[in-house]
Amino acid sequence: MKKTIGLVIILLSFIAMGCGGNKRVVTMETTGYCGCGKCCSWERGSWKYLKLNVWHRYVSAGSGKGRTYTGHTAKGTRPHEPVPGLFSLDSIKHPWMIPIRIVFFPWLLLPKDGTIAADTRHHKFGTRMYVPGYGWGVVEDRGGAIKGPKRLDLYYCSHGKALRWGRRKVNVTILD
Repeated sequence: MKKTIGLVIILLSFIAMGCGGNKRVVTMETTGYCGCGKCCSWERGSWKYLKLNVWHRYVSAGSGKGRTYTGHTAKGTRPHEPVPGLFSLDSIKHPWMIPIRIVFFPWLLLPKDGTIAADTRHHKFGTRMYVPGYGWGVVEDRGGAIKGPKRLDLYYCSHGKALRWGRRKVNVTILD
């Protein structure tokens, strides 16, 4: 039974990793970020309207200061956290959750890569990476403070999760 489970895990990891492309492991400094005004430098309302238009968000720092903030990444997509999907190590650790996921959360059956912000001079858009503790992600954004080939920002849906991640040095697997 243990051999069968081990073979299934190995098979699923090969499927998840993909068949083609080179992969390399690099120690990188990663930081968690979210879509809040503190992490993404935006604020509600504009002084042009005496801050009365609180339903609009505006960029508050950088070269785009004063522009409308949309929340989209530099690639033009909506940022998101990674979702491991039904066939993941989490399903093996917590098998009693499988029926609950199938019935109540069917949109979470398929895996989804998270959003990673990187310096696009070193890692182009679409580069797929595996960050231990975060999961699989794709470079879809570039941050103002990300400089160099060994810096990444990992998107989280809440500020609390981003703070819990904080800043860590981890061995990142990069698929080219």
